[in-house]
Amino acid sequence: MTREMTGAGMVLQALKDHGIEYLFGYPGGAVLPIYDEIYQQDDIKHLLVRHEQGAGHAAEGYACSTGKPGVVLVTSGPGATNMVTALTNAMMDSIPLVCISGQVPVSLIGSDAFQECDTVSITRPCTKHNWLVRNIEDLPRILHEAFQVATTGRPGPVVVDIPKDVQFTTGEYQGPSRVEHKTYRPQVKGDMSAIRHAAELLASARRPTLFTGGGVINSGPEACQLLRELVQLSGVPITSTLMGLGAYPASGDAWLGMLGMHGTYESNMAMHDCDVMVAVGVRFDDRITGRFDAFSPNSTKIHIDIDPSSINKNVPVDLPIVGDVGHVLEDLVRIWRSSALKVNENSLKAWWKQIDV
Repeated sequence: MTREMTGAGMVLQALKDHGIEYLFGYPGGAVLPIYDEIYQQDDIKHLLVRHEQGAGHAAEGYACSTGKPGVVLVTSGPGATNMVTALTNAMMDSIPLVCISGQVPVSLIGSDAFQECDTVSITRPCTKHNWLVRNIEDLPRILHEAFQVATTGRPGPVVVDIPKDVQFTTGEYQGPSRVEHKTYRPQVKGDMSAIRHAAELLASARRPTLFTGGGVINSGPEACQLLRELVQLSGVPITSTLMGLGAYPASGDAWLGMLGMHGTYESNMAMHDCDVMVAVGVRFDDRITGRFDAFSPNSTKIHIDIDPSSINKNVPVDLPIVGDVGHVLEDLVRIWRSSALKVNENSLKAWWKQIDV
C-alpha cells in the first residue's frame, strides 16, 4: 500500500512501521519539518536531551536494555558532528543505532552553507553504512534499509542524512515489505564441515577453554542457552569479555571469571596455557589480549563470528567460522550430541586441577 506524504512524514511513518516508541533528539533548523510531524502525533515519544552526544548515548542504553534499535534525531552540521562519539561507541560495541540527521537543501550542498558539513564522509568510518538522500523517491527505501542494516548481522550504527528540502517534498511512501539492501548479505549459517571440525578439535583437546563475548548476548537468549548447554555437555571451563558477561552465569561451576586486564588470574592463566580455544562472538581487543603476539601462544584457535572482518584482524586463528553465534552453537551442540563426543575425562580433571592451583 502506498500513501502520499512529505519526506518528514515518511520519517515518522517509517519509525512507526518499525515499532519505534522512543526518539532521542535535539532540535535544529535543518530538522524542524520532522519536529513539526512529531508534534502532530502521539505514537512516538520524543525525549529531549541537552546535547546530541547525550542523545546518542541514551539511545545506546535504550538499545542495550531493550534489544530494540535506538533512534536519534539531530540537526545538520554541529548536530551531526556531536553524534560522532556515540556512533563510534555503538560501532565498537555492536549496538543497533539509527541516526537521522538534517542537512542543508540539496542545492546548497558543497557551498559551505550555514551549519553544513559532509556528514556522510565524517561518519563513514564509525558506521556500518550511511546515506545522503537527494531524492524523495529514495527516502522510504533508505529508511527501511537503515533499520535492516542496523539490526541484522553484527548490529551497529547507521546514519540517514536528509536535506531540508527533501523533508518538505511530497512523494509516495511504501511500507517495509521485502526490505533488502542490494549489497548487504550477512551470513547467518556457519559452514557445517568447519563446525564439525571445531567439535572434533574441542573433544580431542587436553586443555580446552571457551572464550565468549558480546556476540553471544547480541544473538539472543537462545544463543546464551545453547552456550550453557555446550558447557554442561563438555565440562570445558569458560571465560568472557566484559561485553559477554551474563551469557553464562557467574555462579556456574565452569565459570573462570572475566578475562583481560580487569579479569581474574584464573581466566588469564587458563587462556594463556590452553591448547584449544573456542572464541565465540569476540573481537580480540587489546584490553583482553595484551600483546597480540603473546596471546595464548600455543593454542589452536577457533573463532566464531558473524562479522568476517573481525576474524584474523588482531589475532590469527586456525579455524574461522563465519555465522550467527546462535545458529553455529545450535549446530555445534547437535553434532556434539549426535556424535557422542566428550573431552577425555582424565585430561579434563588434570586441566581443572591446574586451573584451581
